[in-house]
Amino acid sequence: METTITIYHGSQYVIEKPIFGEGNPRNDYGLGFYCTHDIGLAKEWACTSESSGYANIYELDTSELITMHLSGGEFNILNWLAILLKNRTFNINNDIAVEGYAYLIDNFLPDINLIDLIIGYRADDSYFSFANAFLNNTLSLEQLENAMYLGKLGEQTVIISEKGFSHIKFIGSEFAERDVFFPMKTSRDSEARLAYRRGRAQRRASDSTYLIDILREGWSNDDERIRRNVSG
Repeated sequence: METTITIYHGSQYVIEKPIFGEGNPRNDYGLGFYCTHDIGLAKEWACTSESSGYANIYELDTSELITMHLSGGEFNILNWLAILLKNRTFNINNDIAVEGYAYLIDNFLPDINLIDLIIGYRADDSYFSFANAFLNNTLSLEQLENAMYLGKLGEQTVIISEKGFSHIKFIGSEFAERDVFFPMKTSRDSEARLAYRRGRAQRRASDSTYLIDILREGWSNDDERIRRNVSG
């Protein structure tokens, strides 16, 4: 099994030496170095509406690293959501959201204390809005799952430990042209929202499970009603 992988980090800058402890602690999986296996995605993430950027290229030796693969069968979409709740800032608009916030973290948050590397989906603007709607009981679990599965948001590989940072090697960088890659970024978000709207229109309320149902029925992390794979 290959233990040295190539990963890409999209940024406004060339970053030759990622530094442990720097960055935004309110990202999806907390403080870490956020990368992807897809150079195209890295170039999209590097660009803003006003600026071009760079896809920084690295080799990562994973042979001694402990990896959590949130898209694998060991985990479910509520595990992914609980990590987002722990790290991102959500709009909490009602009592169900207040109770659900605590319940999801208490019952579905994976332990990442010994983890060096997390692989899982990135909560781009559209997907974060879906997660926020689920928390506020206006989106069903099935709709959230379908939006995730139907969209093309891409996986991110996040180095979160000091040990992980010591195993990364800078290879080079490629320029990401704003006029090329920012439209791809916005198109990806639009496609995700369209897939969500189609799925919502097709699903009947009687078939749906909302956060309030999970709270009332006391779902646990090993509940058979939860799909065991965030990748579909």
